[in-house]
Amino acid sequence: MAEPLTQAPDLAGWDRAVTGKVRELYVPAGEDPAHAEQVLVVATDRISAYDHALSPGIPDKGRILTAMSLFWFEQLADIVPSHVLSSTDVPAEVAGRALLCRGLDMVPLECVVRGYLTGSGLTDYERDGAVGGHELPAGLVEASRLPRPLFTPSTKAEQGEHDENITVDTARERLGAELVDELDRLTRAVYIRAQEVAAERGILLADTKLEFGHSRTDGTLTLGDEVLTPDSSRFWFADTYREGVVQPSLDKQYVRDWLTSPASGWDRASDAPPPELPAEVVAATRERYIEAYERLTGTTF
Repeated sequence: MAEPLTQAPDLAGWDRAVTGKVRELYVPAGEDPAHAEQVLVVATDRISAYDHALSPGIPDKGRILTAMSLFWFEQLADIVPSHVLSSTDVPAEVAGRALLCRGLDMVPLECVVRGYLTGSGLTDYERDGAVGGHELPAGLVEASRLPRPLFTPSTKAEQGEHDENITVDTARERLGAELVDELDRLTRAVYIRAQEVAAERGILLADTKLEFGHSRTDGTLTLGDEVLTPDSSRFWFADTYREGVVQPSLDKQYVRDWLTSPASGWDRASDAPPPELPAEVVAATRERYIEAYERLTGTTF
């Protein structure tokens, strides 16, 4: 198992423009990042949780995320265009973890869709009886299947800040009803297609987060960033699903659960940084990401 790549390299002919939680975005040398029509997106092996960067990274994670996103972009091509131009016309140093993409003006909204009640959605429901402004029936519990897939947007916070769940009406007020209604339609359409594909592989797609932007060449609303990976989605096992309990999963929830367990010794409410991930947690996380990729795509990593 190779050492994790947590810092993407300098690349000849490209300027590093943006460093995100996991990805590095490059633009052609000398171009203005705000106007570049083509960008290079490189997925590192970094991992974050609860708005903290964690150490060490997860070996091969960036490659898994890139390959998995490519699979899903192809599955969704008839629903919404993606930002991908090429997965092969990239510098050799980052082959397998880099995508040449269209430059997008990103919509400042996390487009979350939920098919089951868990995570922050459950927290909101227990407080308000609603998620994202959608009133829900009484008596729902952890992992309850929702009556229908719900679009529950959140703010898109700067790195180190907290995303905030907002209602659809609030999103409309901020961004306009026409755009938000189209994001709602596309996000739920993506979820329904992915849910069908996952079900054929014995996986329940509990929820996922998408990001969209407008193409700088023609203004088309385009699916960007990553899509339907263990970083941005919750994948549960269909054959062991049981309402009312936290589900075993093939995603980043395993890391979140370890951080909030007594084993980590970390108090999330404190100002202290999270502890370093133990070798066994790193290995188990990598195994989950690989299993998610192989089960959903039918391809050996």
